[in-house]
Amino acid sequence: MEYFLVSFFLLQYVRTALDTRNVIPEWDRKVLLARYASVGLIAAYYMLDQPNYFDWIWNAFMLLLLYTAYNYDVFKSLRSIIQGIVPFVAIAILSDAAEVIAPQFFDLYGSYFSTAQTFGFILCFVIWFYARRQQNLLIKERAERRNEEIENRKQKESLEFLVAERTYELTLQKEQLQKTIEELKSTQNQLIQSEKMASLGELTAGIAHEIQNPLNFVNNFAEVSVEICQELEEEVLKTDLGQSEKDYIIEILGDLSQNQQKIVHHGRRADSIVKGMLQHSRSSSGEKEPTDVNALADEYMRLAYHGLRAKDKEFNASLVTEFDEHIGLVDLMPQDMGRVFLNLFTNAFYAVSEKKKGLEADGITNYKPEVKIATKKFDNRLFVRVEDNGIGMSESVIAKIFQPFFTTKPTGQGTGLGLSMSYDIITNAHGGILDVESVPGQKTVFKIEIPV
Repeated sequence: MEYFLVSFFLLQYVRTALDTRNVIPEWDRKVLLARYASVGLIAAYYMLDQPNYFDWIWNAFMLLLLYTAYNYDVFKSLRSIIQGIVPFVAIAILSDAAEVIAPQFFDLYGSYFSTAQTFGFILCFVIWFYARRQQNLLIKERAERRNEEIENRKQKESLEFLVAERTYELTLQKEQLQKTIEELKSTQNQLIQSEKMASLGELTAGIAHEIQNPLNFVNNFAEVSVEICQELEEEVLKTDLGQSEKDYIIEILGDLSQNQQKIVHHGRRADSIVKGMLQHSRSSSGEKEPTDVNALADEYMRLAYHGLRAKDKEFNASLVTEFDEHIGLVDLMPQDMGRVFLNLFTNAFYAVSEKKKGLEADGITNYKPEVKIATKKFDNRLFVRVEDNGIGMSESVIAKIFQPFFTTKPTGQGTGLGLSMSYDIITNAHGGILDVESVPGQKTVFKIEIPV
């Protein structure tokens, strides 16, 4: 019975300590088989009426267990515990050997062998008890350490999360503050630029007023001079001078009359420009007036063109007009529409000028700048297209092109208010639509649609 108890509990201890069922299932089957073998041996032992030779079978079985434990590294961690059964097995083998080899000696000292074997049996369970206790303490300590590590990890993760969250909040606040500072700086610059533009408008209006009076005198006296030349020509014909002298005087008067007519023509052109400057500098009355859209667009197209040429003498561009001659007069706010046309044409000429400069820097000289204006009236709606073959715009720029203070021009060259103001004039003041299409590097088309 001692053999069975020792072998059975030893196998059970090995199976539990190594968790063979989950960790090493191939050895779990072998341990179970050995346990079933120990149960079979004890059953056969009692069924065969406890024969003496069965002790040697148990000794062989126990030696096989010890050999397996010391021959395979999988049991290395349990060898110190398994050694607890060595005294029991050794005493049992010595006792059985003495009984066979020296029966008389065994009869005299058999009780000592029996007592020693009993102590060996008890020693096995004492060792296992303390080993099991130490293992439970170790398992408990490991569990506590694992729980402590888990708790520390949770606290660390919580602190890291709080730090990351706070860092993210501080980063957002920093970015918002930086964005606010940049917006304030941009707004400050725009306000300064707007103030400059307002002062420039007032200055332009003052200059235009000062120019208009002497210009009127030039125009009036030029017209009177043309009439005087005509009267002189009539009087010369009435004189008694020779025909050759008359022809000579009439030729001189003709040249003088042509010069005066050119002065009248260009004086009227200058007068138109001055009036346009006055209209652009004045605030709109907010009332619609019958307006010749074609003439208004043509005037501001040439005004924007000559304005750019005044800055860049080498700049030239083709001005293409496709006006619908059947439009007639349309009820619009002329001052406001003049601002819209001026902004669109200024941007168009700027785009083709920048493209020309870029291409010439790359050695390409066959580019021909072109700005086109087209008008059409259909189904009680006025359609206007302003197209250029300039640098174009990307989708990201188009998405923000009508936002206030947004500009693609270098600092000091654009306020970012022109197209925003134009959009408000078309959509709010006239109830229309202002849209833009562009192909980067090829063209840009602004489309206006207004109900009339």
